[in-house]
Amino acid sequence: MLILHDPQCADYGSAARPEQPARTIRTAAHLRAAHLDWTWRVPAAATDADLRLAHTAAHLARLGHGPDFDADTPYFDGIASHARRAAGAALAALQAARGGENAFSLMRPPGHHTLAVQAMGFCYVNQIAIAALAARREGAKRVAVWDFDAHHGNGTEALLHGRDGILFTSVHQYPGYPGTGTASFDNCRNWPVAPLSARPVHLAALRESWEAVLAFNPELVLVSAGFDAYVHDPITEMTLETDDFATLGSWLREADLPAAAILEGGYSADLPQLVDAFLTAWA
Repeated sequence: MLILHDPQCADYGSAARPEQPARTIRTAAHLRAAHLDWTWRVPAAATDADLRLAHTAAHLARLGHGPDFDADTPYFDGIASHARRAAGAALAALQAARGGENAFSLMRPPGHHTLAVQAMGFCYVNQIAIAALAARREGAKRVAVWDFDAHHGNGTEALLHGRDGILFTSVHQYPGYPGTGTASFDNCRNWPVAPLSARPVHLAALRESWEAVLAFNPELVLVSAGFDAYVHDPITEMTLETDDFATLGSWLREADLPAAAILEGGYSADLPQLVDAFLTAWA
């Protein structure tokens, strides 16, 4: 397993918000101690050309100054650089996957809510969409995005809707932030799951979404790996347990497709164990 990680991703934010530095600090420490044979690499930041695959020049300029983008998405000094590094990690994970490695981007900020012109929901740059569009630019004919974060990947859906050779799938809590993802259309497939649904109900939706990914016959799978559908996550109302994230990883392993995953949400103190369960089963 290749882990793309830059410790600088913890150099902004505070413990006062759910999306905080401890998410990656504690997860990196846990994985390094538990898996001495895994490879770690510090990725290069994404370029303007990379970011422009999904975002406007005006959005990239807006990342460089305040005020806050919304109540959940503050402006931080240097946030544009942090977002560029997260996007660069996603692109490095993509390249590793195309070269035959399982790769996970352990970075922050997350990205799947970001629209072409708007940061929102803790997200500033949509790195999974950038990676999908980069893969198509580089010649991949069929790219699937599998989003199992507890929140709908509204930004990814908006950026990838109607794009040839790309399938977007999302399983998420509804009702819940951001209030989208209730219907499927074109190349976008959604599985809304009611709050507090029983684990088998949620897992059945996840399995159906995964079967849709496999039926697409992708050359590459990109995973928005959010761990906030966990039963003890503080900002959602879902019921998955640690073993369920291992199940998701096992599906990736069994499919044996080129794949890369990036960290999206996941705000409980158990995040290191949840990521470990997913990656260990995949590896």
